Amino acid sequence: MAWFRKEKKPKEAVEKQTAIPEGLWIKCDDCKEIVYKKEVEQNLMVCPKCGYHFRLSARERFEILFDDNKYKELATDIRSADPLEFKDTKRYRDRLRVYEQRVGRGDAVLVAEGKLDGIPVVICAMEYSFMGGSMGSVVGEKITIAAERALEKKEPLLIVSTSGGARMQEGILSLMQMAKISAALARLAGAGLPFVSILTDPTTGGVTASYAMLGDLNIAEPKALIGFAGPRVIEQTIRQTLPEGFQRAEFLVEHGMVDLITPRSEMKPAIGRFLKIFAGK
Repeated sequence: MAWFRKEKKPKEAVEKQTAIPEGLWIKCDDCKEIVYKKEVEQNLMVCPKCGYHFRLSARERFEILFDDNKYKELATDIRSADPLEFKDTKRYRDRLRVYEQRVGRGDAVLVAEGKLDGIPVVICAMEYSFMGGSMGSVVGEKITIAAERALEKKEPLLIVSTSGGARMQEGILSLMQMAKISAALARLAGAGLPFVSILTDPTTGGVTASYAMLGDLNIAEPKALIGFAGPRVIEQTIRQTLPEGFQRAEFLVEHGMVDLITPRSEMKPAIGRFLKIFAGK
C-alpha cells in the first residue's frame, strides 16, 4: 500500500530551477577549484582559494597601476606589416587581422603615460591575448618609443611583461628588437632614470633574454613562469630532471634572478615606494 505519492513537477519548472547563467563561475588553473567569477574579479583576478594570479589584459593592468584609471595612450597608430610574406597554416597578415578583430588594435603591447601614486610614469603593458604576447617589430618600436618618452620627460619607465617570446612570423626582424629595446634602456640608465620590470605569468623566450631582466628593479607576481626555454625542452636537452618549481618566481628569487615577489594587490603601493626611493625622497 502506498502511503504517499510524489508529485511530479512540470517540465518547465524543472528547467527554470536548473538553468545557471553562463560565465557565472570560473575554474582556477592552479587549485582546480570552481570559484565565483565576480569574487575573483573583485579580488583583482586572484583566486580567493589559493592566491593564483589569473592573466590580465593590458588595459586591466593600466586600471590597476594608474591613479584613478587616468592615462593617455601613446603610439596608437603603429601596425604590424608582413615583410617576409610569411605563411604556415595561415598567412601572417590574416592572423593579424583575426587578432585585431578579437583583441583590438595595438598589437601585443600598449603604451601609456599617467601617474602612479602621484608620480608621473610611462607604462608598457604586454597583451598576451594578442598572439601570445609575442615580440615583433611593433612591440619593439612601441617600447622604444616609451623609453624615449620617459627620457624626454625625465620620468620612470615600467614594463609589464607577459609573453611567449619573439614572433617567429617576423624572423630575424623580431630578434633585432631585443637589441633595439636594450639600447633604449641603456640610454635611460645613462640619464639616471629608473626602469622597473614587472614579470607576470608567463615571461619567456626573447623577452626574458632581453628587457624583462634588465630592470633596476625586477618584480614578479607569485608563481609566475619566468625563463627562456620551457622546462620540458631543457630536460630533453640536458637529460636531467629539473628541481621542483624550476623557473617559477619563487625559485628565481632564491637564486638571485628576481629581486622580489609582490602580490597583485600590493604591486602599485610597492612600486610607488621604490620610485620615491629612486628619486631620493
